[in-house]
Amino acid sequence: MKAKEVHKLSDDELTVEVKRLRRWMFDLRTQAVTEKIEDTSQFKKTRGDIARLLTEQTSRRVSKSSSEKTS
Repeated sequence: MKAKEVHKLSDDELTVEVKRLRRWMFDLRTQAVTEKIEDTSQFKKTRGDIARLLTEQTSRRVSKSSSEKTS
């Protein structure tokens, strides 16, 4: 997921996407224990996507709170 795509998402969509990716990470870890994973790069890609989404959520929260303080 690219940063431009993340910026276009609404707050609710960000939350849903974070939950979905965290579930996917859980499934990947489960597969790593129970069976062989063909594409191990999925761990890094998924962690990066989660971090990107959480960063966007935090920046929106900070900008929202700073705009409320200045008003």
